[in-house]
Amino acid sequence: MDRSADAAGVLEHSDVGAQKNRVVTEEEWLQKWEMHNIGFHKEQGHPFLQKYLDVLLSGRSGLRIFFPLCGKAVDMKWPADMGHCVVGVEVSEQALKEFFAEHSLPYSEEPVLEIPGAKKLQSTSGNISLYCCSIYDLSSSIVGKFDGFWDRGALVAVNPCDRQRYASLMISLMEENSSYLLVTVSYDPNKHKGPPFYVPESEIKSLFGSHCEIKRLEEVDDFSERPRQWGLDYFLKVLYLLKLVS
Repeated sequence: MDRSADAAGVLEHSDVGAQKNRVVTEEEWLQKWEMHNIGFHKEQGHPFLQKYLDVLLSGRSGLRIFFPLCGKAVDMKWPADMGHCVVGVEVSEQALKEFFAEHSLPYSEEPVLEIPGAKKLQSTSGNISLYCCSIYDLSSSIVGKFDGFWDRGALVAVNPCDRQRYASLMISLMEENSSYLLVTVSYDPNKHKGPPFYVPESEIKSLFGSHCEIKRLEEVDDFSERPRQWGLDYFLKVLYLLKLVS
């Protein structure tokens, strides 16, 4: 197996094992929520977002912040409580309803006319709007563009064959001065089929580099019982900041 260390010392695997052709269907994700098999959900706010929120906000107020593949992420409530407008998208209606219920937030539902079968769940306060549909059905004409992105558990959950499509969509939703925080995971992809999928820095540069300046902010050792059960011997989380190149 060919492995090379990038500038920051993280081992990159040129051989991604069986992950390249791995596909997780929409039905499988829905079943995970139905069976409450959601080890990817975090009950507490993400320490990266807590530490780097100022980088995301850049001192600005009244921002529109996008949470792709949001699930019922507790992180969504924090910027909303600060007066920002939060927009998320998630295929599981159950996840979205659990978010509102667990935070005791009243909400209303309405169809998304541009997307057959889709609906929008919006807090009564108006500053949390969560779309229940495939992320690939969204466009800037439907949801507008965003000043900030929190991509934790999104790119790493997207099927590898769909990454270019996903990245192109994210770039199309970025405002000119947008700050995009991206969390990836690093491990030996020959030992775990994913998700979360291994996304090396070289691929992030391939996906976003022609439109964005990419800066690695931090990496942390996140090895715990869950990756140990997957048969891994190390598991890192890596945080990047993406900014559109003008």
